[in-house]
Amino acid sequence: MKIINRSRLREIDFLRGVAILLVLLRHQELFKFTTEMGWIGVDLFFVLSGFLVSGLLFKEYLKFGDIKPYLFLFRRGFKIYPIYYISMLLYLSFLILKKDIDLVNLFSELFFIQNYTKGYGYINPVSWSLAVEEHFYILLVFLLWISLKKKWIFLKVDHQSLKLGKIEFSIFGLMLICLLLRFLYNDNFYISNKSFTMTHLRIDSLFAGVLISYLYYFKQAILVCLMRFKYMLLIIVFIGVFWTAFTPSNISYFTVTIGFSLIFTSFGLLLIYFLMEKNVNQQLNRIFTKAIVNIVARIGYCSYSIYLFHFFVIQNSMKLIENYIPYYNHRLNFLITATLSVVVGIFLTNTIEKYFLIKRDEKFPSRSE
Repeated sequence: MKIINRSRLREIDFLRGVAILLVLLRHQELFKFTTEMGWIGVDLFFVLSGFLVSGLLFKEYLKFGDIKPYLFLFRRGFKIYPIYYISMLLYLSFLILKKDIDLVNLFSELFFIQNYTKGYGYINPVSWSLAVEEHFYILLVFLLWISLKKKWIFLKVDHQSLKLGKIEFSIFGLMLICLLLRFLYNDNFYISNKSFTMTHLRIDSLFAGVLISYLYYFKQAILVCLMRFKYMLLIIVFIGVFWTAFTPSNISYFTVTIGFSLIFTSFGLLLIYFLMEKNVNQQLNRIFTKAIVNIVARIGYCSYSIYLFHFFVIQNSMKLIENYIPYYNHRLNFLITATLSVVVGIFLTNTIEKYFLIKRDEKFPSRSE
């Protein structure tokens, strides 16, 4: 079996770009169905984050035979915190002007527990997903470090094996627990903001990415076997996400229980296709053109800053649009706000984010590269 081990940055950044475009479609109407289904962009981010972040740890282990949790967390901190807290200052400045500050909600958002205290973010409504990811980073590195140290698990490359082991079954078990917790929390069809936001109800999406990452770095035979049915995988992906265009996410019991599992499974299969299909770049170019794929990939590369600031851009640009455009056109509004969000995100990625990442690499060099 030929092992696939190439740089996939463009393809993965393309998926990131799709994810952030879905988020933009969620928060500014283009069509009704794009607004309804835009929320799945966050789930795509979750799967990709689980894959990419665990991949850093797996590559570190493959290179050195161990992992350093504190180094990992310091490096994630340089990536996440500077631009996050800068965005918080910007959002907070407008609350101060309005003299409308809730200190409990403020501190919960500053310390990444807003998804439990309020549900959606207080300062920035979309920050809840960053809390989920922050909890995931800490849990993942701790579980992996202690499991390796205590010899509860062994990471051994065996790209010929089709046998599922302790790690795979543990992740499947975690996914099942999360699904059961969703049923319990939403008992009697009670659905709240926290049905969407609490970590223990959503972290299975991230661990789906971890599972794919583990198979990619240690047991590619399983992924190769799945790719024998690659067209069936794509059909499943389409069916698995298509229903979201016609299901109101904020009132659907199906969405907040089985729906989340269906979505991360679909995106997991899509990620497998992107990882294992050797001609995926050429296929994307044929479908969308090379220029469009490059643009979406560039947007994906800058997706973190776009995600943090797009809500601020939408809120404030809408005021200008209302003052200077005499008639309401939601498609024109989407084009304006989405373009501004992307431009702001690209600028911040290439200035603030880049600066802190350079400092990070100087002080805490990566062990996984």
